[in-house]
Amino acid sequence: MDTILRADRLTKRFGGLVAVSDLCFDVRRGSITAIIGPNGAGKTTLFNLISGLIHPDSGSIGFKEERIDTKKSWEIPYLGIARTFQNLRVFSNMTILENVMMGRYTRSSGGIIPCAMNIRTVRKQERRIRERALHWMHFMDIDSLQDRQIKEVPFEKQRLVEITRAVASEPDLILLDEPAAGLNITESKALTEAIYRVRELGTTILIVEHDIDLIMEISDHILVLDFGKKIAEGMPKEVRKDQKVIAVYLGEEFGKQ
Repeated sequence: MDTILRADRLTKRFGGLVAVSDLCFDVRRGSITAIIGPNGAGKTTLFNLISGLIHPDSGSIGFKEERIDTKKSWEIPYLGIARTFQNLRVFSNMTILENVMMGRYTRSSGGIIPCAMNIRTVRKQERRIRERALHWMHFMDIDSLQDRQIKEVPFEKQRLVEITRAVASEPDLILLDEPAAGLNITESKALTEAIYRVRELGTTILIVEHDIDLIMEISDHILVLDFGKKIAEGMPKEVRKDQKVIAVYLGEEFGKQ
């Protein structure tokens, strides 16, 4: 198995609360791996650990054979990891194109002084960033919105912009933190199609989501957490029949489907 991400005995405490406890799991390159569990299970804490917003008390995280749990948060995107957030994070005073362009700057190398001087190589690089942003907007089918202020478009479009910004950095791994939150059935279907398009690029996707129908449809592998511990993992058809998962999260009716 070609593993792109590996957590080894990962533990994170906040005072007396153990948010993630001795957690071990692998993510296969090119897969869609879901992390599910009840509120307080440690899902977002795990994403924060991977993206360098916080650091573990013990254990390690390996990404493409490099240990990343000691890296600073600003270093993580340059390694090939992009992320979206449960609470939408966009630049409300920018156009949609400008928002997506922000995702390309992890691929730039201008530096403060050359940018301030507006030298030719920086201008050329800026044009290239714009071109690539437009390319990914077309790929995600939002290019018709490029000149709109992001605050002027519906919430579900803003979600797609955030995902497109992550895709525009051309990462090896994207962390999607509850991308379907606040979406209706039709909007969730459009999101599902967008996720499949990203997966077709060969990009690995690690997703936290409470929409179980969506997760069961798109996932290759599911990891189930409860109070920071792994209680089950496997293919969707295996997880939905797991008695521990049914008891703490899915419920008996879902297990009968």
